[in-house]
Amino acid sequence: MRPNVAAYRARSLQIGVPAAVLGTLAATLTAAPATADVASSSVQRQHAPSGRVAPMEAPPASYTVQPGDTVSAIAKRYGLRTVDVLTWNGLSWRSVIYPGQKLTLSGAAPASAPVAPAAPAATTSHVVVSGDTVFGIAQKYGTTVDAVLAANGLTRASVIYPGQTLAVAGGAAPAAAATQAPAPVAATGGQTHVVAAGDTLFGIAQKYATTTANLFAWNGLGSSSIIYPGQSIVVTAPPAAAAPAQLFANLDAEQAANAALIISVGRQLGVSDRGIAIALATAMVESGIRNLGWGDRDSLGLFQQRPSTGWGLPEQILDADRSTRVFFGGQGDPNGHVTRGLLDIPGWEGMAFTDAAQAVQISAFPDRYGQWETQAHQWLALHG
Repeated sequence: MRPNVAAYRARSLQIGVPAAVLGTLAATLTAAPATADVASSSVQRQHAPSGRVAPMEAPPASYTVQPGDTVSAIAKRYGLRTVDVLTWNGLSWRSVIYPGQKLTLSGAAPASAPVAPAAPAATTSHVVVSGDTVFGIAQKYGTTVDAVLAANGLTRASVIYPGQTLAVAGGAAPAAAATQAPAPVAATGGQTHVVAAGDTLFGIAQKYATTTANLFAWNGLGSSSIIYPGQSIVVTAPPAAAAPAQLFANLDAEQAANAALIISVGRQLGVSDRGIAIALATAMVESGIRNLGWGDRDSLGLFQQRPSTGWGLPEQILDADRSTRVFFGGQGDPNGHVTRGLLDIPGWEGMAFTDAAQAVQISAFPDRYGQWETQAHQWLALHG
């Protein structure tokens, strides 16, 4: 039974983020159609950023956490997005902050950080797995976040994803220098090229009969990325990961209408078919493609967006057209730059289906989006 709207809105204003903890949020999918051959599942979720407001004061380069602080409160105080503060500090939505901890409040790397080291002392490779953060990887190898970013041509706003290979230099790296033997086999299974002095991505792409766009996608690089001697670059497509088991369900009238709306909004915004399919799969996982007036904590609507983390007022989130536009984001985002939608994720088109959805939703169970990939494309064909 849906709660009284007035009572719900009054209650939602009292809900806050737990002190010092960005906890796991759980949402139960109870709205799957009776005809669907899919068991309802509980989805723990953490959503993207708190609202951007006019800053009371200019953000300092760093901030020392005080008792009672939360990441969202710090971000709001300085007019920043929570998701940006998390990214700049290698944190996740489940990270705990503590008094005395230093947080970076700027996306720019410190001036003293080397942008492109000419010859890293000891370099190894790390293949990103689900749940990894740059901060966690840096700790594992006894190095720093800035060193990992610089070694891979990344910034504090970059997104890493499962299967990506990162060069890591630090205390835990092998003592031997990186080999210069051509084209070793990468941990991901793709062939690699060890960068030599004078190499460029364009030249490497020509040598291996591929494109710079492929090199960008396979290595998590961008057009502004810097490569350096000794760095390993994947030059052939890594073997495709095993596709997740696919789920299927027949949509009832309510779900079909919502699916048609998501498709229509995506078409209006010029989103690719793949992007629209990602939105359909996300809505299925989050709400059963139903515009729910309830959810875990204050989560609402098709995508279970939260008023307390900046996605809009309850009535705005329950506007299915608006919440869909907020999920897609981009220049037409009704929230402006307060939240981060699919079109705001750098390189989302090159990400795996489930990783692209996860980059927006930041769920504790990211693999569930990929389970609806095949069905989402079928819904797109049927209702588009």
